Amino acid sequence: MKNIIIIYFTSLFFSVILLTGCTANGDINKVGMLVEHSINDQTWGSKGYQGLLQIKDKYNVDVYFKEEVKTQAEVNEAVDEFINQGVNLIFGHSSIYGKYFDTIKDAYPDIHFVYFNGAYEGENLTSLHFNANAMGFFAGMVAGEMTKTNQIGIIGAYEWQPEIEGFYEGVNYQNPDATISMNFVNSWDNVDRAFKIFSAMNNKGVDVFYPAGDSFSQEIIKRIQQDQKYAIGFVTDQSHLGDKTVLTSTVQHVDKLYVKAAEQFNNGELNGGIFTYDFQDEVISLGTFSSDVPQTFKQTIKYEVEQYKETGLLPNER
Repeated sequence: MKNIIIIYFTSLFFSVILLTGCTANGDINKVGMLVEHSINDQTWGSKGYQGLLQIKDKYNVDVYFKEEVKTQAEVNEAVDEFINQGVNLIFGHSSIYGKYFDTIKDAYPDIHFVYFNGAYEGENLTSLHFNANAMGFFAGMVAGEMTKTNQIGIIGAYEWQPEIEGFYEGVNYQNPDATISMNFVNSWDNVDRAFKIFSAMNNKGVDVFYPAGDSFSQEIIKRIQQDQKYAIGFVTDQSHLGDKTVLTSTVQHVDKLYVKAAEQFNNGELNGGIFTYDFQDEVISLGTFSSDVPQTFKQTIKYEVEQYKETGLLPNER
């Protein structure tokens, strides 16, 4: 049978419906995703959307998403819309959805809610965590090795980001002589403030930057390329922005985690709770290395990553 794709747009509500003569096996009926900001940020939001599409392709089910969902009232409305469409697995693509889902989960016992990096859990509420400290550590080692001015800059979204702490420790481990400048945008998306922080660091002689924010990472890297300095990519492999610019990237394969959660749900094996994933689970990795990174040092990093997978210990812990 020929597949028919129908796309609806109604007030930021978007659905992709695949009509075929087949139905899904197992517990999945239809799948929905709530996004705090946009699926077009080229980092976190985009990866979540890719995961949703992979679920659609793998299980031949209808999938839906809604952007700019930030309040309890907006979550309640979106969940009702999803349920009216027959959705029984809902992803909240941010830590903010933990509290919102926890508030409504008991009213929807037949719906399983999944979100990221939070402390709320329940029988039908699952939190998936990325252990981001290690990926930050190894990227920090690369930055510490490649700086020529011994000036490294972290442009973070929020202070609590574990990848930032790991990055700081990785720089210090690899290059104790390096000075690390750090400032925070206090938003995933405030590009203007991120540029102001970048300019101040750039004027101080920083030559390796870690712009760790969803919407501003790519824009900052483009500017870094103009100044012929180095960057560490964020969430996605951003090597396509410039081989001579992006030393490597701290990659979270949230799309793989979407498919993993959907598979568990479809098999009746998705339990409510808090679950953490790392390099060992193949959902965190470093991205493509720049050709500027010496081959011997690439091998050193790859060896250290393998040692971490085996022991669970970072180089400064062994």
